[in-house]
Amino acid sequence: MTEHGATVLRVCRAVLGPHADADDAWAETFLAALRAWPELPVGANVQAWLVTIAHRKAIDVIRARGRHAVPADRLPERPSRHGNPDPARPDLWAALAALPEKQRLSVVHHHLGGLPYRDVAALVGGTEARARRAAADGVAALRRLLADPEADASARPSSARTRRAAR
Repeated sequence: MTEHGATVLRVCRAVLGPHADADDAWAETFLAALRAWPELPVGANVQAWLVTIAHRKAIDVIRARGRHAVPADRLPERPSRHGNPDPARPDLWAALAALPEKQRLSVVHHHLGGLPYRDVAALVGGTEARARRAAADGVAALRRLLADPEADASARPSSARTRRAAR
């Protein structure tokens, strides 16, 4: 590094200009060189090898600059469609919000998020079997709520524990 550092820095600055990006490319050059050093053939021209790495690292910086977002004074306001309720089914989201927390979270994490029940159990607490039961109870409650949206939610048991207590 002491022998070829100045040459490598000159190459980086020639491609990138006297900016911090040139210093970063210089550092990246030597990191890459350290990783590749064991495969370097004996008798290879080390300075030419380092200059080639430096040039490629500087070109990588230029390419990365082109991928960055361009700042704008004002962005158009467009609401996101991701995670928003389907306008044709507002009752589904209201019914989901009406579920008890563990049922709602189990349904959301498993059926909407695609997580396996063991991961759902880790997130909401309890066992995998309880997460499976809470999701099943939540789906059943959603079906009841959507089949009869006028029914009073407080009149229906909302969980397996409540149904067992009502028996």
